[in-house]
Amino acid sequence: MEPSKQVRILLLNEMEKLEKTLFRVEQGFELQFRLGPTLQGKAVNVHTNYPLPGQAFHRDQFRPLEWQHPSGREDDSDKHCALHLQQAGSFHYYFLEGNEKSGGGYIVVDPILRVGADDRLLPLDCVTLQTFLAKCLGPLDEWESRLRVAKEAGYNMIHLTPLQALGESRSCYSLAHQLQLNPDFSRPNKKYTWEDVGQLVQKLKREWGLLCITDVVYNHTAANSQWLQQHPESAYNLANSPHLKPAWVLDRALWHLSCDVAAGRYRDRGVPALIENDHHMHGLRTVIWEDVFPRTRLWEFFQVDVDGAVRQFRDRLAHGKREAASPPDAQRHLEILQDPEYRRLGCAVDIDLALATFIPHNDGPAAMDECCGWFRKRLEELNAEKRQLVHSHQEQAVNCILGNVLYERLAGHGPKLGPITRKDPLVTRYFTFPFEESSLSAEEALAHLPQKACFLMAHNGWVMGDDPLRNFAEPGSNVYLRRELICWGDSVKLRYGQTPEDCPYLWAHMRKYTEITATHFQGVRLDNCHSTPIHVAEYMLDAARRLQPNLYVVAELFTGSEELDNVFVTRLGISSLIREAMSAHNSHEEGRLVYRYGGEPVGSFVQPCLRPLMPAIAHALFMDITHDNECPIVHRSAYDALPSATIVSMACCASGSTRGYDELVPHQISVVAEERFYTKWNPEASPSNPGEVNLQSGILAARRAINALHQELGAGGFLQVYVDQVDEDIVAVTRHSPSSHQSVVAVCRTAFRNPKTSFYSKEVPQMCIPGKIEEVVLEARTIERNTNPYKKDEKYINGMPTVTVEIREHIQLHQSEIVKHAGVTTKGPHEFIQEIEFENLSPGSVVVFRVSLDPHAQVAVGILRSHLTQFSPHFKAGSLLVDNSDPILKVPFTSVSSCTAIGGRWLSAHPSDQPRVLSIASRLTLAELNQVLYRCEAEEREDGGGCYEVPRWAPLKYAGLQGLMSVLAEIRPKNDLGHPFCDNLRAGDWMIDYVSGRLLSRSGAVAEVGQWLQAMFFYLKQIPRYLIPCYFDAVLIGAYTTLLDAAWKQMSSFVQNGSTFVKHLALGSVQMCGVGRFPCLPQLSAALPDVPYRLNEATREREQCCVSLAAGLPHFSSGIFRCWGRDTFIALRGLLLLTGRYVEARNIILAFAGTLRHGLIPNLLGEGTAARYNCRDAVWWWLQCVQDYCSLAPGGLGLLRCPVARLYPTDASAPLPAGTVEQPLFEVIQEALQRHLQGIQFRERNAGPQIDRNMKDEGFSITAGVDAETGFVFGGNRFNCGTWMDKMGESDRARNRGVPATPRDGSAVEIVGLSKSAVRWLRDLSRKNIFPYREVTVHRHGKAEKVSYEEWDRRIQEHFEKLFYVSEDPADPNEKHPELVHKRGIYKDSYGASSPWCDYQLRPNFAVAMVVAPELFTAEKAWRALAVAEEKLLGPLGMRTLDPDDMVYCGVYDNALDNDNYNLAKGFNYHQGPEWLWPVGYFLRAKLYFSKLMGPETHAKTIFLVKNVLSRHYVHLERSPWKGLPELTNEHGQHCPFSCETQAWSMATVLETLYDL
Repeated sequence: MEPSKQVRILLLNEMEKLEKTLFRVEQGFELQFRLGPTLQGKAVNVHTNYPLPGQAFHRDQFRPLEWQHPSGREDDSDKHCALHLQQAGSFHYYFLEGNEKSGGGYIVVDPILRVGADDRLLPLDCVTLQTFLAKCLGPLDEWESRLRVAKEAGYNMIHLTPLQALGESRSCYSLAHQLQLNPDFSRPNKKYTWEDVGQLVQKLKREWGLLCITDVVYNHTAANSQWLQQHPESAYNLANSPHLKPAWVLDRALWHLSCDVAAGRYRDRGVPALIENDHHMHGLRTVIWEDVFPRTRLWEFFQVDVDGAVRQFRDRLAHGKREAASPPDAQRHLEILQDPEYRRLGCAVDIDLALATFIPHNDGPAAMDECCGWFRKRLEELNAEKRQLVHSHQEQAVNCILGNVLYERLAGHGPKLGPITRKDPLVTRYFTFPFEESSLSAEEALAHLPQKACFLMAHNGWVMGDDPLRNFAEPGSNVYLRRELICWGDSVKLRYGQTPEDCPYLWAHMRKYTEITATHFQGVRLDNCHSTPIHVAEYMLDAARRLQPNLYVVAELFTGSEELDNVFVTRLGISSLIREAMSAHNSHEEGRLVYRYGGEPVGSFVQPCLRPLMPAIAHALFMDITHDNECPIVHRSAYDALPSATIVSMACCASGSTRGYDELVPHQISVVAEERFYTKWNPEASPSNPGEVNLQSGILAARRAINALHQELGAGGFLQVYVDQVDEDIVAVTRHSPSSHQSVVAVCRTAFRNPKTSFYSKEVPQMCIPGKIEEVVLEARTIERNTNPYKKDEKYINGMPTVTVEIREHIQLHQSEIVKHAGVTTKGPHEFIQEIEFENLSPGSVVVFRVSLDPHAQVAVGILRSHLTQFSPHFKAGSLLVDNSDPILKVPFTSVSSCTAIGGRWLSAHPSDQPRVLSIASRLTLAELNQVLYRCEAEEREDGGGCYEVPRWAPLKYAGLQGLMSVLAEIRPKNDLGHPFCDNLRAGDWMIDYVSGRLLSRSGAVAEVGQWLQAMFFYLKQIPRYLIPCYFDAVLIGAYTTLLDAAWKQMSSFVQNGSTFVKHLALGSVQMCGVGRFPCLPQLSAALPDVPYRLNEATREREQCCVSLAAGLPHFSSGIFRCWGRDTFIALRGLLLLTGRYVEARNIILAFAGTLRHGLIPNLLGEGTAARYNCRDAVWWWLQCVQDYCSLAPGGLGLLRCPVARLYPTDASAPLPAGTVEQPLFEVIQEALQRHLQGIQFRERNAGPQIDRNMKDEGFSITAGVDAETGFVFGGNRFNCGTWMDKMGESDRARNRGVPATPRDGSAVEIVGLSKSAVRWLRDLSRKNIFPYREVTVHRHGKAEKVSYEEWDRRIQEHFEKLFYVSEDPADPNEKHPELVHKRGIYKDSYGASSPWCDYQLRPNFAVAMVVAPELFTAEKAWRALAVAEEKLLGPLGMRTLDPDDMVYCGVYDNALDNDNYNLAKGFNYHQGPEWLWPVGYFLRAKLYFSKLMGPETHAKTIFLVKNVLSRHYVHLERSPWKGLPELTNEHGQHCPFSCETQAWSMATVLETLYDL
């Protein structure tokens, strides 16, 4: 991936339907689909309708995407399929699990807009749009003179209302013919065409730099559209939509009522033609209920003819046809079946169901009469229900009718239409009626004549609060009947159906209309978008984009819900949603909208090029006024036009206005009634000339300046926004560039109240602006001038000549007439603040400052950015090359792979140009990287330090960079600049000094990293504090990612070529392996090569400094509790051998070999001198690691001859210095095996509370041996616990102190498996003469006895399944204790335990034996046992340590709880249910091994299981601030606060599973 390529990752999760989530991307981005945790391992296929390069887009044509495996391995964590997005529009994706659709969503790709003869880019955030009512532009040859006003005012986009021929109402949105140009644009002697319009649009684009968009209206057409008469099927009429008949009858009745009221026929009943008060309204309500509803009898359309139905029922009864009737279904009840033609009393009931429901007692006439009576009664009840339903519709209808009358006739904010007349009826008609009027009953007859009914068409409108995805004219909706439609009586609603086949003419007609529009315009506004059928809009926009691929689509949505908005935005690929500043009721809300609709906070973090695709809000076209809004001069004041326009223009999104706002037209320019023309541009015109305007008119001069500024800010990358509500009326908006760190601050004093009639204080608060004010970009005040007062012109849409702006641009601060005084103060040593006092910031004024950083800080930022370019080209902009920086900065931190600026120099990638410079990061060893990146509190305290604690928050998890990066990873994506971490950085340098200081105190390459950070932080401290979190993060993330790469480069090819999951797990090796102040490992032989040494600071002597492996953080990280034999060797293969750290692995193996005593490896190492030999399994894990080293490391068998410095050559000897007694490793191995066969029995040294305050005395007696018959290793007693399940009771209250919870004495299954693995391996080596011993000699009863490895191996092999497998056959003769069996088909956890029932407990340990010695198991039996373990033991992250069906199972570990519960107190259930992570690795590896033996299908299913389980570990690893996997979880994967947060063996065994996979 090239460094600056923008890549977004979309994680797919099972059943995640994201159709209502907006994902916006730009052309040129790469989109990667990756599998979320719920899908990993499954057969998932992603399909999309995004076309292949060179192919056309077809919405219903999907193609599968191909999965890419970057690591080439069976690991789903990095598997992805990609789309390279080069095409604008809305694209759908979905994914299948097998053949089942599992989820999907949409991707919206923004268009690329270009203007000018040079086709220069117009970013969406630079758009400045002005709306024109097309009909007010006059003849086409006069358009230029009127549109020139937009050009001179600095707009770069014009929105024209529809240019088509208009309907009778003359509304801009009621179109008589969609394909014909409005004839008003032509002259008597010159007819203009669409081509003429297209030529003008192209001229505006090329010569004026103006793009043009226009409306498309899909929802309705003018009621007088001629084509509708030829194609009435295109409308909702009573022929194709008979469900509208009842509403039509009511509509006609209301028309007749309106005519009667207009004629005065209801004056006597309190309803005059002029409705003036509540009394008249009450009279109207009464008339409707008493006259209209009884006359229309609307309920009859929904009722059944009772007499007719009873006759039919009686007839069927009489003719004996009821036998055919099936018995009644209990779920079905008799109900009215709606007549599809909606005739009065035309509904029916299911007579068969009636016959099955109402059954006469006999065939006599009386019984039949009684039965018909019951049937009649039920029908009457059903009719009554329908009448009640219609009554509720009528109640709503009355309320809506009266509400409409109230608004139109009485309300102060309404149009006050005056008397009811035929022109202004009582209510707007819902339907067309092109026939001669007659009586209501005669008119109703027309509704049932198809050739007439098809011309009775429904008008369009909108419904307050309705579901925009529901078509209110379709069956099932009662909007027309309930009179809920706010109706447009000039337009007919169009009926498309679901596909073009449903109404071929309409779809073809509207498609042609769309294509004309897309041919000549660069964009469209979707009129009435929320009511347009979404599938229709999709179809039309697809047609438009075929002609205009970068179509700019804007819309205004009134859904009331962002989620519903997103449905339209995502499905239609809407580029910008219109947002109205007029919705703000005060300046505070107007400022909030600026912040809401675009930009990020000032000082935001730099986001990486590759990052998750985050849900977005729709891009905004923020308009100070739309052509639908009320006039702001009426609702606010003329003085507010300038400040509100400036506030809107400062938003980081597209901005817009409507023609007339800038000229201060003091009334709404009606889209219906306005017939005058716009004014023309004339630079010489006088203010009193009503037909012409120039820069002296209204706020035009200021508009030009703020439009230019808006475009400059958008193009210049001023992406960051800060809105400051200075006081009730003053809003300050800052736009900030994150690369140059220049800001533009607009201070606007709004005038929502008229300054002439409202009080405004002359005391304006002082403002503090950080940085240095370079210039006053603009200052403007709204003023009055002496000229003729406003008079509405009859021919032109004229504005208020008495109000204009006084404007000055690009002046120095001292020249300002608004700023009284500007003082400079400091906030810290390197942050300067200008204190501004205002004197003429009157209501209606704005002042805009250009602010840069203090010059000193600007240089510091430039140098910082210069050094950061080695990490990302993003920082090249604004960087400054200097040659006098600290010498350490002249050394590259990262490997130079291309020409990169380092400290003012360009370092070439070509070796011929200069000597190769080793980067700082590449000089660090993995042990040193442990110090730089990790080290928890206890480790750091050992060195005299500690982890940094963020005040009012928490200490960091690590002292190294990972501690900081874990917090920043949470903060960065959300730009959570209010986090206490960021507060601390802004407040002082403590954290900054800590980061470099802890490394400077060390030596060598670690100190070099500290010096580099210190040199970078020198400049960091000189920049303003609000920028420090952003640059601190940039420095750290650059260093951190470089150091991670440096770590991986020192590891094996498995890691280097592995997935992200593998790499991050491998970092557990760096996390856990370190060198502390005091060496943890015993001294190695001086004869060994490649042993690391250091100078002891106290003694000034050379000492060995081998890395040791911490068991877990934070609890087992330092001192004597850091190293444990068992933990070390369970983790060593995964963390050291698979990662290629062979020298470190060798040193640890040999160091522990030197501690062999009694034939055992210590449990707690205690640097060897304080070791405890109280575990039976560590020596076998050690032997397994010796075997693994020999097979995995290059020349690994040489390990067997490496010298071992014996600390205890005999059991009784005191610890000896290294070099006193040395043996080759093979002799130490032979001794360990010989001692086991001989039998081990001793009492721990210093036995008693000084080494273990809980253990009973008997527990200090250690025994181990090998059963002569079976070859099984055995040992322990019921008072000690010699395996990994080593919890010792601690509670006196519960009386479990000194009692092991899980003694597992006898032969533990995993030890038997490990010993079998070791014996088998030595047998094979001895056959090849690589291992010099073929047998072990033991002395029994004074005689020497020889046992060959071959014999020992055979004994284990012969007896294992016989004695460990719990047969499914209850009569199995090998079963010693059949009465203790409670799970069959499993392997025992132990054999020969002192408490026999413990043998039969289901635990996960047998999987270890399966992995290390699979030859012990019959495949079918193993598979059955693994299935039981999967069902009973497998948790989300770990394995339950005990069968949940066991009576002592408890899955929640609480080590602090001390109560009377023997099984729980003081964490007694540590291994009795909690879910440990390391066994899951062995379980999955065993599943993988045996699934191959069970066949390909089983193996494929197992791979899915393994991937799916591991995906949860990946998620945990990514989210964990410790960047590790825990020791254990409580039941169901719940967090356990007593667990180590990151454990060596947990990460190791998961890494081993990935290796096997």
